[in-house]
Amino acid sequence: MRQTRWNVFGNVVNPLQQFQSEMNRLFDRWSDGGRSGPSGYPALNVWEDNDYVFVEAELPGVEFKDLEIYVTGGNELTLKGERRSPTSERGVWHRQERSFGRFGRTLTLPFAVDPDKVDARLENGVLTVKLAKHESAKPRKIAVKAE
Repeated sequence: MRQTRWNVFGNVVNPLQQFQSEMNRLFDRWSDGGRSGPSGYPALNVWEDNDYVFVEAELPGVEFKDLEIYVTGGNELTLKGERRSPTSERGVWHRQERSFGRFGRTLTLPFAVDPDKVDARLENGVLTVKLAKHESAKPRKIAVKAE
């Protein structure tokens, strides 16, 4: 008679490992796979009207000269920059919760935009990027003909 070893935990561990793997993939997808820096910095708001898409990012302490904005592939917006750490010559840090350093975030827009018609403004620590929709992405009214 052949003896087989009964593994009590074998049937439990494999599904748990699969579940953990799926959860890791899910969170990686939400956080751009870690490409966007800590917790998706900078936080973005995106909205549209008939002719434009607007992207708004909170960037306190970032100067316009430290920002780079790219439109690639017709529908990808990339924000890169650096928030410089304040220097304190006489003091000692007791707490530092704000992050500093280089950041980059790429956002896939829901439609194509015209890269030649982009306007970016930085006011009071808020970056607003106004991107004109490509003609093919604008809604068109279709005339109905009666026979």
